[in-house]
Amino acid sequence: MLRFLQIIIVSIVLAGCAFKPSIDDAKLSDKTFELEQFFDGKVKAYGQFQDVLGNVSRRFVVDIDGSWDGEALTLVEDFTYSDDTTEQRIWTLAKGDGDTWTGDAKGVIGEAKGQIEGDTFYWAYKIDLPLPDGEMRVSFDDYMWLLDDDRVLNIAYMSKWGFPLGQVTIMFEKL
Repeated sequence: MLRFLQIIIVSIVLAGCAFKPSIDDAKLSDKTFELEQFFDGKVKAYGQFQDVLGNVSRRFVVDIDGSWDGEALTLVEDFTYSDDTTEQRIWTLAKGDGDTWTGDAKGVIGEAKGQIEGDTFYWAYKIDLPLPDGEMRVSFDDYMWLLDDDRVLNIAYMSKWGFPLGQVTIMFEKL
């Protein structure tokens, strides 16, 4: 029985690693995701966290106030969770050479790095993620797709020590 359980756990972990998108996947539109344009101004986001088994454990709404000054994109994110707790995260992003981005926010370990390819933005970072009962250091691999001028779909794959924990799905709407 223990061997069977071990095989199931390994299978879930491998499946969680195998089914991520790629920045190089075929594009579904001819749009170019201009991060500084989409997030300059007010944006509202709706999201939820699902564990590797698909169980939804937390939902949230985010009010985002973004500003682009020609060099830095600042995102003030005010989260309200389904349990009525709140959190604020402030990101500062800088556009690099070509279509690359770097960024920082409280709790981020090192530097977040991203790249735009057509309508897709890939963003990776480690963060000490605040949780209701403390915090946990996790890694995020975010994939954002510009659906139209007013909407972005984001799926963020969350892992710890390389093992998948789940994913966060977010819909951003420009106001």
